[in-house]
Amino acid sequence: MSGSGLLERHIAFLEALRSAGLPVSLAEDLDAIAALSALEWGSRATVQAAYAATLVKRQSQRPTFDALFDLWFPRMVGSGAAAERSDEAGEEFSVRDGADALRDFRGALLEALAADDQQALAALAAEMVARFGAMPGRGPGLSSWSAYTALQRVSPGELVDKLVAGLLADGRTEEEAERTAGRRVDAFTALVEGDARRRIAEEKGPEHVANVALRPSIDRLDFLAARRTDLEQMRREIYPLARRLAARLTKEHHAQRRGPLDFRRTVRASMSTGGVPLTTHHRPKRPHRTELVVLCDVSGSVANFAQFTLLLVFALRDQFQKVRAFTFIDHVHEVTDHFRPGADVVDVMADLAASTSHAALWGRTNYGRAITKLAEDHADALGPKSSLLVLGDARSNYSDLALDTLGELVGGIRHAWWLNPEHRRHWDNGDSAASRYGAVVPMVECRNLTQLGEFVHDIL
Repeated sequence: MSGSGLLERHIAFLEALRSAGLPVSLAEDLDAIAALSALEWGSRATVQAAYAATLVKRQSQRPTFDALFDLWFPRMVGSGAAAERSDEAGEEFSVRDGADALRDFRGALLEALAADDQQALAALAAEMVARFGAMPGRGPGLSSWSAYTALQRVSPGELVDKLVAGLLADGRTEEEAERTAGRRVDAFTALVEGDARRRIAEEKGPEHVANVALRPSIDRLDFLAARRTDLEQMRREIYPLARRLAARLTKEHHAQRRGPLDFRRTVRASMSTGGVPLTTHHRPKRPHRTELVVLCDVSGSVANFAQFTLLLVFALRDQFQKVRAFTFIDHVHEVTDHFRPGADVVDVMADLAASTSHAALWGRTNYGRAITKLAEDHADALGPKSSLLVLGDARSNYSDLALDTLGELVGGIRHAWWLNPEHRRHWDNGDSAASRYGAVVPMVECRNLTQLGEFVHDIL
């Protein structure tokens, strides 16, 4: 690649990082160039490490960085060494499909997964896409490679039971074996998806794949679109997010120690300087912290969003004067005890998950019944110093919404907010009552960790 071509690729790579949400400044751009200028370009891993050291600020951004790096600086072209081995044997992956070929491939995959052989797994991912993900003859504008087709054909998830059995034989506990097997299969699935993206990038250019097929960074990934591995990353990100929020809030509170201007004292003091107010006087600031009441829908996929919001509130509980939390599906259940000082976040997560079963009597989401039960059974939770935070998608299965009851609750408290994890374009579709509830309680779109962090910062 020529020097000008390399510079163009570098600039395009940085633009893709910025578009994906990574804050890459001009100073960091120059740092990356300086680092790369001091290194040999013979090792792709070295180049990747240099870029990461100068451009990635948080660990949660690393998967997005790695995926984009693989698009702009791929480790191979086409099928790489696997294609060379196939040519030498006189075979082509695209025609080596069938019961026998599939059985042999799955056997090799199980062996590599059991040994956790990363080099073999990377080669098998490329081979799998080449063999089972090729889609020749597709129409204009359509890619000729599909990770979904390859994964459906091979079904690596069906190997989990055999992998668990092997891990149990090695002395792992059942819980450890299941967790390890799931993590290895998920990691291999990511390798297959990455190889398909690489091949599509060769056809259509890396910009196309970055704009269409690449998943956003973990802090910008929708709660409702998160996979199991994504949820694990999100949980790890909650406490760093809480620490950053707490640090920002402390800094801002220190910068705003002075209260509003005391006009009368300032004018009186200016008499000694001929009426020129050289010194301003301020009223004492009256610090107050919110008494927070959280009403949280824990049904279905919304439960992931609710869990992360509750965990963030738990991590920031010292920022509130008092916290009371309630979960519901169609029946209200108080979970305030889980927010006790000194509680471990892992224990809190387990307790909250267990408490979900207490939040349902009939199993169908019913916001109206939950709001009514909150007013009837827990009226003492809401008062003039309280703020109400409702978490949910406002989908109530066409049941009564209890709008008047909600209005009465909101009328007697300081603030009320409603966080909705659905995209705004889906509000009011089907059984969604977003606009009707939004007329009573201001409704805010909150689909990812970034939006969640910004909202919590604003209300504090």
